[in-house]
Amino acid sequence: MKVSPEKKRFQTINAATVMVLFVLILAGGVVRSTGSGMGCPDWPKCFDQYVPPTSITQIPKNYKEKYVTKRLEKNKRFAHTLDIFGYTDLANRIRNDKSILLPEDFNAAKTWTEYINRLVGVVSGILLLLTAVYSFAYIKDKKRIVVASIFNLILVGFQGWLGSIVVSTNLVAWIVTLHMLLALAILALSIYTYHAARLNNYSNQVAATPLIRLIMIAVLVLSIIQITFGTEVRERIDAISGRLQGQSRDSWVTDAGMVFANHRDLALVVLFVNVVLYALIRKTFNRHSIQQQIMSFSFLMIMLQIVSGIVLSYGSLPPAAQAVHIVLASLVFGAQFYLMLNLYRSAKVWGSNG
Repeated sequence: MKVSPEKKRFQTINAATVMVLFVLILAGGVVRSTGSGMGCPDWPKCFDQYVPPTSITQIPKNYKEKYVTKRLEKNKRFAHTLDIFGYTDLANRIRNDKSILLPEDFNAAKTWTEYINRLVGVVSGILLLLTAVYSFAYIKDKKRIVVASIFNLILVGFQGWLGSIVVSTNLVAWIVTLHMLLALAILALSIYTYHAARLNNYSNQVAATPLIRLIMIAVLVLSIIQITFGTEVRERIDAISGRLQGQSRDSWVTDAGMVFANHRDLALVVLFVNVVLYALIRKTFNRHSIQQQIMSFSFLMIMLQIVSGIVLSYGSLPPAAQAVHIVLASLVFGAQFYLMLNLYRSAKVWGSNG
């Protein structure tokens, strides 16, 4: 079936969006691992500039007081919103958080690290906007692509606002976790629209059995839980680092306690379930099938992620390994989600032709 130029354009932009989203997750991981989240004290500008400074001489002498005042005002508005939704205790904690009164000194490297992260975010936002615009090429035959693309754009807007709160509240733990989970949701929607747009390109007469699909869902759920645990480990490490003022890195993992133990133990469960899924897919699909190719890629990413986890555990959490670990986790999730879509598609195609 011939694809119209409009639909080809959508598929190209959608594919580019998925790739840039992975780059954005990597950039966010670099920001987190290097402690550059407060490199730009305001949002969306950086030190009230579209191009941030490279020297402290380029910013006002009273910059600390200025941005502390702005953050206090933003936090009050956010706390008021939390009050409305019944989260009074958290609202009071944010109002009484004295840590925001102690802004970090200007650091050009951290400022530009955060700024590059924001630039990648802008590019991804523009691509998601274009994806939503060009999705109307499917308005007649695949309305779900249009709906998903527009909803994804709304999620990105909320994610941008949440990013400003992450900066303003000194990286409040649960907000960071929500920020990561939203990033995965945006990635999943982009992968879904890409897959839905290319459905006519797939022809697979082999059915994914109910057992394979059930294990696939279990694998995906476990990956999401594992990523959540990983984010919580990072939050605990941040708290320990702050308490120790960045010293004694070799004790951080031990001090993390049960949170780290849960993350490590679940990794073994994730590996086992993926081995089972890999064996079933190799038995059911031929080696040239899209299903086996995706599963092989996913399994490779899992093995690399385990290696990076070992490096983190025994190497005193090197920043580079932290960034690699989080982007590998997102690659595993993306591959598994795409695999799930293809497994359910293969069952549907088989059923309609059987």
